[in-house]
Amino acid sequence: MTEFEKWDDEFRNQNLYAFNGNTNGLLWLKVRAICRSKQLRQFIQENKIYLTTTKVAEQNIELFDILEKRPDAMSILDAFLRCLNHEWYTEMGVNIDQLKEDLYRIQYYAWGGDQNNSLDKYFISRYVKVLSNYNELLNKQAEIGVNAWNYVQNSWYNNWTSFVIESLFKRNQRVISAVGEIKSVDFFIEDYPIDLKVTFFPSQFMEQKLKEIFNKSSISWLKEKCKEAGISCDKKSSVTQQFYTLSEKIKEANRIDIINELDNARLQVIKDAQNNPVELMKWLYENQGEMRFGAENRIYLILADTTDLSQSWKMKSAFSIIEPKVKQYIAEFSSDSLKTIKFEYKKKTYTTLSDILFIVK
Repeated sequence: MTEFEKWDDEFRNQNLYAFNGNTNGLLWLKVRAICRSKQLRQFIQENKIYLTTTKVAEQNIELFDILEKRPDAMSILDAFLRCLNHEWYTEMGVNIDQLKEDLYRIQYYAWGGDQNNSLDKYFISRYVKVLSNYNELLNKQAEIGVNAWNYVQNSWYNNWTSFVIESLFKRNQRVISAVGEIKSVDFFIEDYPIDLKVTFFPSQFMEQKLKEIFNKSSISWLKEKCKEAGISCDKKSSVTQQFYTLSEKIKEANRIDIINELDNARLQVIKDAQNNPVELMKWLYENQGEMRFGAENRIYLILADTTDLSQSWKMKSAFSIIEPKVKQYIAEFSSDSLKTIKFEYKKKTYTTLSDILFIVK
């Protein structure tokens, strides 16, 4: 097995931990970071490297073999990767200032599809395989259109807010971008390959910790408190609807103390996670979706509006709050910032490095 094949095998088997602190492993990743044909062609031209192969996949192997023997390999790769003109999105001509303004135009956050955000499966299960009468299907046309639009709008918002936040990292002098968008690596910081995940404080983790505090689910606790206050609720409605209905009735009954107690418990969960992030990081790795599974080094940027967690989505475009936090994080970053995480996924154990940057309002 060649050195290239060895690292290719480690990468494909999700053993990203093996790349940390290994010169050849890091070299392999940085070569892969310029794997797109245009970037590869620019790199070899700028550095006067001649390749005999013509297929991109073969050129990656040949380039790795050449650079492995050059003492200046890392320096010329880093110089190329630091040049943001080579970024994939640069070719699209993205106007970041205009993009930031456009993102503020999103006024609501409602997913089309089901709770798993799978629009095609939602349409099939709700319309395609249920409605046999074409006229009935025609009557659902507007409803289908709204669902499709919500899905596209939210996906657009998530994609471009994440792009802007990622660019805050990539444009910092301490960060080297993986310009070719290599899977599992967005950028390198202090030569650690990092995948950035921008997300909200996970509701399932929150519920799990609230259950530990209340010794029951949060909705059971809330209904019990409401019962004591003489406040009723339709038990047949969804949990989300019950939360909303009870919250409104609590306000009408002037029993804000109940809501305050629940909010304080939620705030305590977030504070505990900030003080002990390892537990949450492990949870995030173990509860990721199967389709997007990865064991790479990750920095989680977690957004939480403690005044109203349901409105945390707005914080993804609160760049005036996010940017100084990102700058501070990068300025203070060291090898100690990343914690070793061991987690299990589908009965297999993985080891990785991770950290969380909390953005809390």
